[in-house]
Amino acid sequence: MKLINKRIITMSLVTLSLLLLWWCATNPQGKSLSQNQSPEYVVDKSDILDTNNITILSTWELSDQEISGLVQMREEEKLARDVYTTLGTLWWNKIFTNIAQSEQTHTDAVKVLLTHYNITDPVIDDTVGLFSSPTIQKLYTDLVAQGSISLLNALMVGATVEDLDIKDLNVLTQETTNGNIINIYNNLNKWSRNHLRAYVKNIKNKGDEYTPQYISQSEYTAIIWSSQERGIAWN
Repeated sequence: MKLINKRIITMSLVTLSLLLLWWCATNPQGKSLSQNQSPEYVVDKSDILDTNNITILSTWELSDQEISGLVQMREEEKLARDVYTTLGTLWWNKIFTNIAQSEQTHTDAVKVLLTHYNITDPVIDDTVGLFSSPTIQKLYTDLVAQGSISLLNALMVGATVEDLDIKDLNVLTQETTNGNIINIYNNLNKWSRNHLRAYVKNIKNKGDEYTPQYISQSEYTAIIWSSQERGIAWN
């Protein structure tokens, strides 16, 4: 009887040891995931745009308004990439680094149009945090400062950037009849909606709520209550 009890105790200790080794291997810093991480945003393949697949269907002279819109979105998409890259390095949270990968291809997509229409690229230096537009330069500085306060603040910044992108893309899409530009804007808008959903989900998981600052409450609600959008739509 004593021998059986010793075997049971020995097997229990071995099992506990194996569980402890597994925990250390999967969580080397011994921290609970809820302490410093939010559920990751898994980037859908369609969010990573292959710029080689962008087809320019026609060409015509652009208006000054269309040109300024493309220049604005080239830097605005870079803004998103740079803010998320910086916050990802600060907080070691993959939602920022994952979405930053998407944003790189999005700013590249706008560059395809700039090149096609022979428009001067505002991104003279692609270094993170450097912009030609003083407005966007200040916005980057302010957003990073806000996002450096806490992880929750950083997630709020992510939602704010996507909120701004959606508003600007809504406006710019109405200002053009160029099919090439509309195609890019529609897809950029879809990706921004996906990213907004991801940031808001993480904010809610931390017990807080995001209040839209640029788009209407009704548009925001419709986005948040709808599913992630997949695929790339070219007209």
